Amino acid sequence: NASLLGILQHPDGTVLKQLQPPPRGPREQEFYNKVYDSDCCDSILLELREYLPKYFGVWSPPTAPNDTYLKLEDVTRKFNKPCIMDVKIGQKSYDPYASAEKIQQQVSKYPLMEEIGFLVLGMRVYHVSSDSYETQNQHYGRSLTKETVKDGISRFFHSGYCLRKDVVAASIQKVEKILEWFEGQTQLNFYASSLLFVYEGSCQATTVRLSDVTLPEKRRVPKGLLAGGDVLEYNNNINVINSTENGKIEASVSKGLSKFYALHKKACSKRHHSQLSLKVENSEQDNVWKTSTCITQEHLNGNVLPQLEKVFYHVPAETKESANVEVRMIDFAHVFPSNTKDEGYIYGLKNLITVLQNILDN
Repeated sequence: NASLLGILQHPDGTVLKQLQPPPRGPREQEFYNKVYDSDCCDSILLELREYLPKYFGVWSPPTAPNDTYLKLEDVTRKFNKPCIMDVKIGQKSYDPYASAEKIQQQVSKYPLMEEIGFLVLGMRVYHVSSDSYETQNQHYGRSLTKETVKDGISRFFHSGYCLRKDVVAASIQKVEKILEWFEGQTQLNFYASSLLFVYEGSCQATTVRLSDVTLPEKRRVPKGLLAGGDVLEYNNNINVINSTENGKIEASVSKGLSKFYALHKKACSKRHHSQLSLKVENSEQDNVWKTSTCITQEHLNGNVLPQLEKVFYHVPAETKESANVEVRMIDFAHVFPSNTKDEGYIYGLKNLITVLQNILDN
């Protein structure tokens, strides 16, 4: 289904995000190409790179050359128990070219966007006390009002034992850096774009290395199916994991939620969004789904895998410093050239900083 975001996740620290249908997909690709152009000498764009996932170009599977994927850094990769929150920023989540119908649809989804300037699209928080994740989907964020938004966001920073004020403080600093960038540029306006917050939820922050094969989803991969325990994913959280007697592959829901983008489906169809919005099972559960389109073992061992390996192994392994907080801008299907400051985005960032500061102070 072209409208579904197919995610491939790989131990080398990248994810593949399927390009959305035109005009959104090509626009996002064009944005990444512009920012990451090797000839780029625009200081504004060069600084912007610090706040985005790294971009490694596009990739298409040999069996489906018309399917294009953006190859991006997996920002959650270096965390042991990543806590993830996705916040849409701006006063308008529709772009200047949106139809009246689209505007109406977006406004009705969250009428407070104009006033609050941001919307929590989802979160996944590790609770040390219960060794489990709490997840909230888009409905959680849309239920927040001016009065409850502070408590609603503070939930993301709560470990089950205590409020992680260290993480709140670090998040404020990172958001302030992004705000500085916005205050200094008048060439791009961002609509329906998000900030991805990630921090380490476990007590001792152990970084994940390529050689680690401790993740449950890796343990279940049959030997030789994917080199080095790679996880091959189709359509969001459906993981190719078990090879069965008949040579077909069964799929199971990835507990990892395709950590990066499967968290993040707002760009897709409404049906898709409501079906898959941030539903995660505990790592203990092993819900096995049969895929409607079974991928044969032969096909996997055929020409897709060597191609995948080629794609993945040219990326240098990330430096393994255990930075405890990441804040990155993601989702650029609605970025437009401009000659003014992005006041809507700036308003949202300032309001978010105020809320974070209130959480820290009280």
